[in-house]
Amino acid sequence: MITINSIINGIVIDHIQAGHGIKIYNYLNLQDADFPTALIMNVASTKNSKKDIIKIENVIDLDFKMLGLLDHNITVNIIENERIKEKINLSLPNRVENVLKCKNPRCITSVEKYIPHVFNLVDEEKGEYRCEYCDEIATE
Repeated sequence: MITINSIINGIVIDHIQAGHGIKIYNYLNLQDADFPTALIMNVASTKNSKKDIIKIENVIDLDFKMLGLLDHNITVNIIENERIKEKINLSLPNRVENVLKCKNPRCITSVEKYIPHVFNLVDEEKGEYRCEYCDEIATE
């Protein structure tokens, strides 16, 4: 039987869409961590039928914009002394820079490599972003 203990001090990333936890685990480079981490997949959930959870026994800096872009339903729990100190609900960021890449070959960002790729959220329900320079639509 596998036992996953509670976190004493660290972070729990909860309510990850089932099957997508590995994407976030890899984005955070947790496979290279020298502290305990756990990726728990396909856990029963009351909100959804299943979810993934990541437990990190360490306090690390998280880019909430990027995590929100990867899965805007995530909840990040900051744990101190085995208790939730802070609960952060993520959402899609209104503006992202150099996260999404514009695929329009005529966009200025395709020609001038020094110009940042800037996208603004236009449809939260669909997760659609619009390039600030050429109006190309991209999804998260």
